[in-house]
This record gives sequence, C-alpha cells and structure tokens, in this order.
Amino acid sequence: MNQTTIFWPMLAHVLLIYIVYAVLGRRRYVAVKSGEAKVGQYKARSSEPASCVSVASNLSNQFELPVLFYALCLTLHLTNGVNYLTLALMWIFVVSRYFHAWVHLTSNNLLLRSRSFFLGAVIILLGWIWLALHLLGAV
Repeated sequence: MNQTTIFWPMLAHVLLIYIVYAVLGRRRYVAVKSGEAKVGQYKARSSEPASCVSVASNLSNQFELPVLFYALCLTLHLTNGVNYLTLALMWIFVVSRYFHAWVHLTSNNLLLRSRSFFLGAVIILLGWIWLALHLLGAV
C-alpha cells in the first residue's frame, strides 16, 4: 500500500480546523455587528458572548486528542505501518471529529458529543496498539 495515503485523513482534519476557524470568525463578526459583543471582549475567552464560546471550545478540542492522531499518522508513515486497517481507523477518527464538531457547533448535545469523542479516543487507542504490534513484528 502507498504509505502516503495516511496523509489524506490528516488533510481532512486540517480542513475541519479551518472550517471551525471560519465559523468562529463569522460568529464573532455577527456578535460585534449585532451589538452582542464589543471587539475588546475577545481579548480573553471568558468574556466572549455565549454564541462564540462553544465554537472557541471546539477549536481547542481540535488540538487535544488529534495531537495523538497526527503523531500516530506520522509514525505509521515512517515505519511503513500504513495498511487498509490503519487507514480505515484514521478515516473513522476523522469522521468522528467532524461529527463531534457538528454537534458541538449546532445542538451541543452533550451525550452525542461525548459518544463521538469516546469513539475517536478508542479508535486512536486501537491505532497505537496496532503500531506497537507492528513495531514488535507481531502483525
């Protein structure tokens, strides 16, 4: 299998980050334009209007668990560990991040959000376990 295919899920997640940045920018613009907020409120997140807080939180989320995703993808590439299973796992992780972001930015349903986070966390754990087995020569 072409080892560079692992970069496609990474690029898809990078796209998600830019989408969330765009949503945050739009919500902040609308909040200032409508008078809900003043530009100076954005100096500290604690003073952001409610319409922006969940988006800013989601943006932070995109740099927490996904750090393990990026490290795993790069390590899989470097060790020739990319195969159909690992590629599928990474795509499932990215889909779980898109779903998590969609829930967070719309209904903010905590049950759905936590389930999608948990799914992503388990997928990444499975990927790291597979990597360990690969490095041991067991798979």
